[in-house]
Amino acid sequence: MLVKDIMIRDVVTVSSDTYVLDAERIMEFHKIGRLPVVDKGKLVGLITKDDILKASPSSTTPANQRQLFYLISKLTVRDIMKTNVVTVSPDTTIEKAAAIAQKNKIGCLPVVEGDRVLGIISQTDAFYKILYPLLGIGIAGTRIIVYGAGTREESYKITDIINKAGLRIKTFWIPPVKGRFDLVLHLDTDDAHSIIEELRRLGYSVDIRECKA
Repeated sequence: MLVKDIMIRDVVTVSSDTYVLDAERIMEFHKIGRLPVVDKGKLVGLITKDDILKASPSSTTPANQRQLFYLISKLTVRDIMKTNVVTVSPDTTIEKAAAIAQKNKIGCLPVVEGDRVLGIISQTDAFYKILYPLLGIGIAGTRIIVYGAGTREESYKITDIINKAGLRIKTFWIPPVKGRFDLVLHLDTDDAHSIIEELRRLGYSVDIRECKA
């Protein structure tokens, strides 16, 4: 999977001469926490809610507050935006994009081609669009966990048993539990009790792995 497969394409942006208070209102209206800053079609920076919070008045003296509020009302995005923006191309793999975000300790990556913004990808996008399908959240069917069956030999045996039972496996994965290799399977059925009993009869320890709220 590539970045272009899950990125947000309708990106809300602002120019660098936008007032900070206006940028804050735009974020609140669109319920987003960051805005790419684009001048003449070129990405020049990024502004976040944290940037605005850090620039906001903190004095408790009324006279000082009035003065500080006046000053911040004159601030533009250019004055507080980040200019060293880490970006990715639309053909970057999701794995590489995640590694880049982790290395730089950032929550989003503008997706650019040259200097032109094509989209944006955030941790939330990755969470909902990749992790949810992988874990089977919101997908019809039943997830089961077969304890200790995460080895190659055992997983082959389990999948063969399930296939012979006429069931289809939507997803499977091996949770990174230290010292143990369990097998988690998302089956294309709302009633997995018969296959669970069959696996238990063959000596496997099996449970339904809840994924619904």
